Amino acid sequence: MSRTGENMDFDALRRAMQENYEQPEGPARNARAEVLLAEAEKLNIPLAVIEALGHQLKVYNYSSEKDRMFVPFARLLRMWDERPEDFDEYETHSLHWVFKWVSSGMVGQPHVPLASIEKWLGEMEHRYRLAGHSERAVRSTEFTVARSIGDLARAERAYTAWLAADRDSMADCHACELHDQGWWRAEQGSDAEALELWRPVLEGEYTCAHEPHAVLASSLVPLLRLGRLDEARAHHLRGFRLVRPMESMRGAYADHVEFCVLTGNEARALELLAERPAYFTDAGEPRSRMDFLAVVALLTDRLTSLGLGAQTVPGPAGRTWTAAELAAHARVEALSLAGRFDERNGTAYVSGRVRERMDQPPLVERLPLGIRTTPTVAAPARPAPAPSADATADSEPDLAALLAEARRLSAALHPDSVAAWAAVAEAADDEDLTPRDRAELTDHEAMGLGPEGVELFARAAELYEAAGDPGEALAARARGAYVLALSGRTREALAAVSEPYERVLALFAEGGTGVQQAASVLVGRARILLQRVHEAAETNGAGDGSAALAAAETAARELLALAEPEAGNDVLVASRAAEAQAMLGELAAHAGDAERAAELLTRGSEAFVAAGLPWFAVEYEARLTGIARHLGDAEAAERAARGALEHGADFLEPTGHAQLHLQLAEILGATGQFGPAADHALEASHWADEGGEGATLGAWARHQLGGFLLRQGHWAEAAEVLESALPELSAQTHGDGAIVQTHWWLGDCLTELGEHREAAEHWLQAAEIARHWPEQHDHAMLAHLAAEALGHAELLPEAERAYARAGDLWRSLGNVHGLIRSLRARAWLAVREEGSGLDTARELMGEAVRVCEDEAPDDDKDYEARAQLVAELAQTHRQFGDLVARSTPDDADDEAIHALFEEALAHVTLAVAGFLSLGEDALHSRTGAQLAAGWLEADLEHPGWAAARAREVLAAYAEGDGADETVVARRAEAERLLRATESTA
Repeated sequence: MSRTGENMDFDALRRAMQENYEQPEGPARNARAEVLLAEAEKLNIPLAVIEALGHQLKVYNYSSEKDRMFVPFARLLRMWDERPEDFDEYETHSLHWVFKWVSSGMVGQPHVPLASIEKWLGEMEHRYRLAGHSERAVRSTEFTVARSIGDLARAERAYTAWLAADRDSMADCHACELHDQGWWRAEQGSDAEALELWRPVLEGEYTCAHEPHAVLASSLVPLLRLGRLDEARAHHLRGFRLVRPMESMRGAYADHVEFCVLTGNEARALELLAERPAYFTDAGEPRSRMDFLAVVALLTDRLTSLGLGAQTVPGPAGRTWTAAELAAHARVEALSLAGRFDERNGTAYVSGRVRERMDQPPLVERLPLGIRTTPTVAAPARPAPAPSADATADSEPDLAALLAEARRLSAALHPDSVAAWAAVAEAADDEDLTPRDRAELTDHEAMGLGPEGVELFARAAELYEAAGDPGEALAARARGAYVLALSGRTREALAAVSEPYERVLALFAEGGTGVQQAASVLVGRARILLQRVHEAAETNGAGDGSAALAAAETAARELLALAEPEAGNDVLVASRAAEAQAMLGELAAHAGDAERAAELLTRGSEAFVAAGLPWFAVEYEARLTGIARHLGDAEAAERAARGALEHGADFLEPTGHAQLHLQLAEILGATGQFGPAADHALEASHWADEGGEGATLGAWARHQLGGFLLRQGHWAEAAEVLESALPELSAQTHGDGAIVQTHWWLGDCLTELGEHREAAEHWLQAAEIARHWPEQHDHAMLAHLAAEALGHAELLPEAERAYARAGDLWRSLGNVHGLIRSLRARAWLAVREEGSGLDTARELMGEAVRVCEDEAPDDDKDYEARAQLVAELAQTHRQFGDLVARSTPDDADDEAIHALFEEALAHVTLAVAGFLSLGEDALHSRTGAQLAAGWLEADLEHPGWAAARAREVLAAYAEGDGADETVVARRAEAERLLRATESTA
């Protein structure tokens, strides 16, 4: 690009304008357009000035300085009126085209009077009629004006006239028209109709520079209103990726912020605000600034309502803002702008719309997005449920009712029993409680303390003794002993449980206590012995510690023998019998008998569920899931994982939810069910974040989620998720394989999205990690992929180096096919270079041919390997021929062209022979080479040979499948070749 102040000719000016237009939207691009206009004026060529003014108008229109486009347009129009002959066909079309931008753009500028807007709309209609254009664009622009000022009746009339008018060269592109049509239907409450109108844009049938960006943003709230939450999430992830670099799309950006607020993603909304500080103040397009400030008010009012008004939030530069302060500021600014529009329009329509937007309630309480959000404020505390109608501020809890509820929950072994007893403790004075009450209260307080509750269990035992319940006292002591084991004091725990175990058996035999208490002591002892097995496995490896295994198994069987006969009569006893079965399953797993372990864990889990205690089944169903996966029983693994999620839904901690969802996601993904797998990985990422495990378990869940989305072809969504996961993946926690895979997947996604340079960066980063691995295949593959991406990004020297690196790696690995393909790719790169590119390309292709020939097996024993190399050699000759034929210089004389085509034909003929030797397996490759040879022969004035090639292809497909696209295309090309030879014969 020419430097500022340098003179340039017209061609250089045009190149500079094209380069500038390809730069990111924003003030820098606008400033460069102003410099280029000054350069154009130096040329004394009217068309140069016209083109420079048109360029300036375009960059202003697609920027935050949209208000500046009116000046170059007025100048262009004056030049047209004075000397229309200075405009070429393209610039004449462009002048009429931008009339739409100016006429509709004025309505977004409140300082432009309504009368002026109507005058320009009439001027547009007049000039379009003179130029012979349809009124479609005029009516579309009238619709935009009418809907913006709130004249809805006129808007509907203009809408109808717009759709009725013929499309011509002045009509907006299909994508933009469908966006506006869908927006209008959504505004009228027809969300489903709007989405149907938008479907061709969303599916990629119609696109343009700013679509589907805008349609994706506009679709968010309609999708939420229809309850199509998965689509709304996907549109946010995909759409925000498109909108993020587009400075001119502040309105669409606001739609994405609004979506986050309406779905419980306030932290994400704040991140979006922080990314675009200039959007608070850029004044070039007041309408989009008003829309942006309205959703800022929506967000900050929401935060304030959640008790976070004092938290610091991103806002206009120059000061620090709290949520409450920004809420007030944004509301005032948005309504002030709305008031200016209404004053100009003579209505209250815009202010009403802005108030509605600022005051929206959330549409979804929680919609996980699958991406990591860095909290910029404390996590919002959702409002607590309103108290019941009969509750009063000064009502005292009823102690008797609290005790009854606590005992009911304890009898049902419900997880909430500990909290219920805590409520009793808070409400009661010591004198209000009987010795039995105090015993139970202390016992449950100890349960809530975990390893810290040893002394309280001893106190509870004393209180049970005092209350006349020696059996429950022994059970409390056994619980205390088990807590010691959980603290790593297994030997001490066994000693502590020994006396309660012996005493409770004697007491039970004498009838001094019941089966409940005896089973409680036996389960405590069995748990301690099982804990000793776990410790032995950690120290010595699974399967070792046979003495510990035997002791634990004996204890579990003793518990089962005691509890199972009475399981149908008592919930607690049923739980002990179920736990005994599950313990035996765990012990079988430790002993290496996975099938027996699965059977016993299934029995235990089913027994818990049958007893009405599903929450106890969760732990064992989770273990059963892992064992079933080990056994290769995907159906059983899925069933167990779903059971664990179902049974633990109301009782699991967030991390437990995350682990189970992730486990199920991996099971589903392994069986190719990528959609359901992605759903569970999404839930896993959400729950991991909720549990404070975002950087560990959450990062792994996002890694998996990205992979599942990629396998479904959801490239943009996958890229957003994987980019979110990458910063938190670490070699220490997740392994460097996960980091390499994430970079690899990102390269795949970005390639599909056309972001080749960025794809290459990810593949090169992955290759750098894989470089240190003992096995180098991944390193070679990543270098090769990076080279392909660099070539697509027109970074030719970098691509050459990457291909050379990949080739060296393929050679060292003995991977002939990888080496050959890297040599061919380097040859194609070489011909794109000026100078001796063709000579270098010939050398590289020649080396690829030699490698194919040298590596072919000497005998026919390895038929498959030989066939693969024959195919590789044929493909190399085919590409060699294509490369030479396409490398004909523009200034070459007939003799040089003839020589190159003869050289190309020789290689393509060898390719035909190679593919022919492979039979039907290489049919399509052979016919493609035959047609290439035929066209070369036609160009070399051998029509008879060319016709023979065409007939061979038609004969090869005489009975071909008419539904096969390749067959249809080959036949059609062969017939074209025949016709061409007939015309030259």
